[in-house]
Amino acid sequence: MISLMVLYILFGVGKALAQEKTAITVKGTELNNGVVIVDVVKAGKGYELQCNQGARSCTPLKGGKYLMVELPSNAGMYDCKDVEIFADPATSPDADKKIGEYCLTAK
Repeated sequence: MISLMVLYILFGVGKALAQEKTAITVKGTELNNGVVIVDVVKAGKGYELQCNQGARSCTPLKGGKYLMVELPSNAGMYDCKDVEIFADPATSPDADKKIGEYCLTAK
């Protein structure tokens, strides 16, 4: 029984570590009633990233290219599809450093 629990935990950790980074393009950022709203395009489809202004991991993004990691359910700070944003390695030496955490919604 213990070995099954260990395998389950290891599988979950391995799955979390193997998260894929997806390219996105930021089109614009606005502030609305304390919510930072970032318009992005992923694979030709429009999305919004939202976070609460003043939160530690809420950074207004400038226009340009970034990488996005979709977090597993219940893994982030928001009650929605949480994502983490990283700099594009082609334009930044800090590509492994997380820029922020956001709620992803389709437009």
